[in-house]
Amino acid sequence: MSQSTTPISTVPWYRQRWPWLLMLGPMVVVVAGLTTAAVAVRTQDALVNDDYYKRGKEINAELTRDNEAVRLKMGAQVMFGEGGRDVRVMLQSPVAAAPDKVRLLMLHPTLSDRDQQVELVKSGEGFYTGKLTLPAAAHWFVRLEDISGRWRLQSQWKPAEDNVVALSASASGGQAADN
Repeated sequence: MSQSTTPISTVPWYRQRWPWLLMLGPMVVVVAGLTTAAVAVRTQDALVNDDYYKRGKEINAELTRDNEAVRLKMGAQVMFGEGGRDVRVMLQSPVAAAPDKVRLLMLHPTLSDRDQQVELVKSGEGFYTGKLTLPAAAHWFVRLEDISGRWRLQSQWKPAEDNVVALSASASGGQAADN
């Protein structure tokens, strides 16, 4: 009787490519899962609001400020100097006398810690000036309001497109983020 002998591989399993190829998929998934978990634990969800009812009431109060600006027929142009440091506002209002100070809010669309606020002082009839330090961003919501909070004007600004943004009163509440 003759016995056929088949050679048995003496190479250990970890030196073969197939086990590693089969384990690659699950290893990638585990690394991606751990990375996602680390990002979720380290960062804060700034867009989530726990008190929806209270926030809804605040939004309604803000809409009355928009309606007041419409009633007063207000508008403004905000002009930014090089790098967004110097700010000049030209406020147009045929009805109301211009206040001595106005507040300019620069709101980042997603990162509330980048929001900026500056009080602008009157530098002439309908003109206001101030200094501002803006972090780099491709998009901003711009809001102008009086110090007492009776009216507000708002719009969006993309610094790469222009150094001037026109703010208008909107009876529907405008387009800016409600922060």
